[in-house]
Amino acid sequence: MTSLTIVITGASSGIGANAAGRLAVAGWEVAVVGRNPDRTAAVADSIGGTPFLADFDSLDEVRTLADSLARRYDRIDVLANNAGALVSRRGVSADGHERTFQHNHLAPFLLTNLLMPVLEKSSATVIGTASGANRFGRLRLDDLDWQKRPYLGGWQAYGTSKIETILFARELAVRTGLTAYSFHPGYVRTSFGSDSALIRFGNWLSRGTLAISPEEGATPLVQLAIEGSDAPNGTYFDGLKPGGPVHSSVNEAGVSRELWDASAKIVGLS
Repeated sequence: MTSLTIVITGASSGIGANAAGRLAVAGWEVAVVGRNPDRTAAVADSIGGTPFLADFDSLDEVRTLADSLARRYDRIDVLANNAGALVSRRGVSADGHERTFQHNHLAPFLLTNLLMPVLEKSSATVIGTASGANRFGRLRLDDLDWQKRPYLGGWQAYGTSKIETILFARELAVRTGLTAYSFHPGYVRTSFGSDSALIRFGNWLSRGTLAISPEEGATPLVQLAIEGSDAPNGTYFDGLKPGGPVHSSVNEAGVSRELWDASAKIVGLS
């Protein structure tokens, strides 16, 4: 029997690395996608996976990644768009976009669309790592790059990027017929947000007791990959519970379609 194949971005550490290891043990072929060459290679070597490098600060690197994956795999059964970042000081990517917006939304949007022929051929599932922080975001289609609003340590931009993750999964389910989910892993004990003074203070104050383990955070990703769900296509999960709480903008009529169209125009997709 041919093993199933999963591509996991952000798999060089945290919940991505944990999910990669568990799925490899279950017999999956795992494409370990990361930005750091040493960590990505180490994870891939430890689980018998294949390393792929890409820095989502560059959309050209995303295009190269998509090409490499499509040449390597005849089928991709699951694409886990797990890579993400909290950028505490506003900056712009190599492509001129606000970095949180590009890392957390534009890059996975582009990667998924470029892999669409393989994904559709495989009737794949696409899983996006979102966050309960979406409730503190504010989506403005006229200011996706955060040029008109205060940045406030990047928290609202991060929350907004997770609104975009949820909307992307919903619209992907509508437009393509692929199975698509997004999920909140919980507050996980990883290196995420290490440059944020607020996260460092919270970790110090709680002595790390507020955070769950990477294994706990990865469990929804692993379960959705292996078992899927009876929940409606496009569902956002809070952990393993479907229908997690979302910002009111998520349910505005037509917003997922408008975000898709705006994103496609930005990255040059028809």
